[in-house]
Amino acid sequence: MKLKNAFILIAFVVFCLACATNPFTGKKTMAFVSNNQLFPTAFAQYNEVLTENKVIKGTADAEMIKRVGQRIAVAAERYLNANGFEGYLKDYKWEYSLIESEQINAWCMPGGKIAFYTGILPIADNETGIAAIMGHEVAHALANHGQQRMSAAYLQQGLAVAGNVALSKDQQALGIFNQSFGVVSNVAGMLPFSRSHETEADKIGVYLMAIAGYNPDEAANLWERMKANSGGQSTPEFLSTHPSNDSRIENLKALAPKAKEEAKKYGVTSFRPLGDF
Repeated sequence: MKLKNAFILIAFVVFCLACATNPFTGKKTMAFVSNNQLFPTAFAQYNEVLTENKVIKGTADAEMIKRVGQRIAVAAERYLNANGFEGYLKDYKWEYSLIESEQINAWCMPGGKIAFYTGILPIADNETGIAAIMGHEVAHALANHGQQRMSAAYLQQGLAVAGNVALSKDQQALGIFNQSFGVVSNVAGMLPFSRSHETEADKIGVYLMAIAGYNPDEAANLWERMKANSGGQSTPEFLSTHPSNDSRIENLKALAPKAKEEAKKYGVTSFRPLGDF
């Protein structure tokens, strides 16, 4: 029990000493690595990805990715400015790239470097589907989820070291600790932490796409297509970094009306056509 209390105290002290405020939730989040450190590394990694892959330029699809990304970025700035976070994006360097790959994937690095793989376009199905994906990926960057994941990993490593030091004189207890810590800390800590990020990005994402003029109802439809593409198969939610498809779909359906109400605050009362491509 003393060891458990020591871990809790360590985690609490570290969290208090290194935290930031999430502008979309108002919650304090771990920030052991500053954006001044994180962004340059992310930008360098992004450039490396671009040099190692075929980047599609000048096509209708490539221009669409750029157009949607710019609209989502403008929506993010409008939201942040309206909520007292002027200048929040000053260090972001927005860039939108379409990469030729069969991977069904898209991502946004800390600082606004975005990549879409051509493999995800058929599932996106239309420009509004692209906006749903773009909003979600941009949300991860805006909410500093990458920074938080790195911070959580540092904390996990620190607790593991602390446990080994505290139990160094009891080899039996040390063996049990090392066998169980990784599994327990992942299933009870890191995985739920990651799933919460996905759910948070879903919410922020549908708000951003609505403010950008895209119908948030399409976000749930997108995940219906994602589910169909996977054949309905997925890892049990408690062992996954992501919520289940069904959980996600129901959550997005519930969020869509709220996103529409949020968009009205910015004068958006109607939405662009789906924009098939």
